[in-house]
Amino acid sequence: MVAKGILQELVSQRSNLKLIASENFSSIPTQLAMANLLTDKYAEGFPHSRFYAGCENVDLIEETACNLAKNLFGADHAYVQPHSGADANLVAFWAILSARVEQPALDRLGIKDSAELSAEDWNSLRQTLGNQKLLGMDLTAGGHLTHGAPPAQSGKWFNAVQYGVRPDDHLVDFDEVERLAREHRPKLIIAGGSAYPRHFDFARFRAIADEVDALLMVDMAHFAGLVAAGEHPTPFGHAHVVTTTTHKTLRGPRGGMVLTDDEAIAKKINSAVFPGLQGGPLMHVIAAKAVAFREAAQPSFSAYAAGVVANAAALAGALADEGFRIVSGGTDNHLMLVDLRPFGVTGKVAQEALDRAGITCNKNAIPNDPEKPFVTSGLRLGTAAVTTAGMGEEQMTEIASLIARVLRAPDDAATRDDVKEQSARLCSKFTPYPVPPA
Repeated sequence: MVAKGILQELVSQRSNLKLIASENFSSIPTQLAMANLLTDKYAEGFPHSRFYAGCENVDLIEETACNLAKNLFGADHAYVQPHSGADANLVAFWAILSARVEQPALDRLGIKDSAELSAEDWNSLRQTLGNQKLLGMDLTAGGHLTHGAPPAQSGKWFNAVQYGVRPDDHLVDFDEVERLAREHRPKLIIAGGSAYPRHFDFARFRAIADEVDALLMVDMAHFAGLVAAGEHPTPFGHAHVVTTTTHKTLRGPRGGMVLTDDEAIAKKINSAVFPGLQGGPLMHVIAAKAVAFREAAQPSFSAYAAGVVANAAALAGALADEGFRIVSGGTDNHLMLVDLRPFGVTGKVAQEALDRAGITCNKNAIPNDPEKPFVTSGLRLGTAAVTTAGMGEEQMTEIASLIARVLRAPDDAATRDDVKEQSARLCSKFTPYPVPPA
């Protein structure tokens, strides 16, 4: 059954248009680097400081991955062990709290390690660590769960405050960011999101953070590949710490990473990873990350990233021509948020209807969405995967037409079947993985 599921996924990827903004197609070398005997290797700790012997080979691999990541983004320090973007954020949170809260407390008490604290002093420090403030983008405005949303660990760990977007143009409401920062004086401000189609003004975020003595963290998970290729403003030089996934626009294996130029935070990240939040690193995934970072440094990747941005603009424009409302009026990156209310369908209905027609995407809340989170009034669409498959602006216009046809008649079986056939035909011309000869 496992083999059947894997093969069927290959069939699905060759016949369905993948428009999920957080997905992509990794290269065959990346996949081969991940599917190998490194799966068997335990390597708690870090290069040349492991808790097990026999780690010389994985030390070389991890050091290579870190060096490639530093060169790719121009960062002083890179940490590639986080298993996911969510884990990378938790690692960054703990490193920041350790550097800005725990260490000063230990310094005042004249001790080096929290294990030396009395039970009373440790309990006091623990209460302080668990009562810090975080300012992040509201989930309903395009933020991410890990940026302080109540259901997530960050929303339980921090006293989280959320900023939103302006009601007219749906851009970051910096007046609100400044007001909330001055009122709450958070320890940490986060820039980044999962459904925000515009560039973030990192310099302005940093100015606000400096004013209230906060650290600025940028979560670039969605647009990291665009940053690497120079198709998106870089957060480096502004952020104290940067987190990311290694898939999405970066087109590597599913995983996370933390980068920083801040020496105080850098000193705390290793222990935040292990023993703080993870056990043994996934060395096979780290090997695949190294391959992906090397690929992202090639000129062909820059051309790819430019295509992602051009295709996103083309798809957003074509959808607008079909009568859809594009939140914020367009996109600067790889994704767009589509308001479905002019078509009289919900995100849930649209997602299911499009999936039946061979177009894979996800429902998503829009700013001030009147619908519930599992219903929504919008769709989030992305062009990273279809661009990897080789599609261009001409195909984006065709895809917009197919989407419009389905959503004008979401229950019409004849339309669904015809669009499904056209989606499969389009995918057959642009397959990301080679099809073996018959």
